[in-house]
Amino acid sequence: MQSIFSPHATHTTEAQAIAAERAALRRALRQRRQQLTADFQQQAAQQLVTQVLTQTDVLAAERIALYHSFGAELGTQPLIDALLAAGKKLCLPVLHPFAKGHLLMLNVEPHSEYRLNTFGIPEPPLDVRNVVRLSEIDCMLVPLVGFDLDGQRIGMGGGFYDRTLAGWAHGRYPSLHVLGLAHDCQQVERIPTQPWDVALGGVITPTQSWRFSLPHSV
Repeated sequence: MQSIFSPHATHTTEAQAIAAERAALRRALRQRRQQLTADFQQQAAQQLVTQVLTQTDVLAAERIALYHSFGAELGTQPLIDALLAAGKKLCLPVLHPFAKGHLLMLNVEPHSEYRLNTFGIPEPPLDVRNVVRLSEIDCMLVPLVGFDLDGQRIGMGGGFYDRTLAGWAHGRYPSLHVLGLAHDCQQVERIPTQPWDVALGGVITPTQSWRFSLPHSV
């Protein structure tokens, strides 16, 4: 019979505690975000455009990956429109049809059509001719629920971006810049981490931006 004081049991208990802490933090941050008014959200989305278009790594990027905001996330439609108007090559994520829990990035145009995926999030129709490899993307702007100033991110809990960016986190695609987009109120002092978490290279909010030093880029 295994002792409850075995290293395995201790590790399991610690992992469960971290998972519980992250779940509680996720709930609190989502509630904080949901309390933002529609007027505030609209203004923040416009401010985000100004912030993003002043970022050197964004301006230098030829191809940028973004996403359609969902629910109370910081709105990205004005930013999508602005990047396309600026002549950037833009790609948006779709749920991978074969690799569960992963994302594919697809090229989009100003008049591209979208459909709702299983989560109710707009995505371009899957077309292999429009698939973009991560090695072809210069800057990826990703959603988050919370972040800290060590570059740690907590998402919705599905792990889609952690899986998709696992190679980048281990030093592949060195020219790819991965930045989170968030409301200012989504910053916290510390994100409890798990082994598979992918840290961000930076975060942009409607009023501020940060860049973080990552182990694989030092």
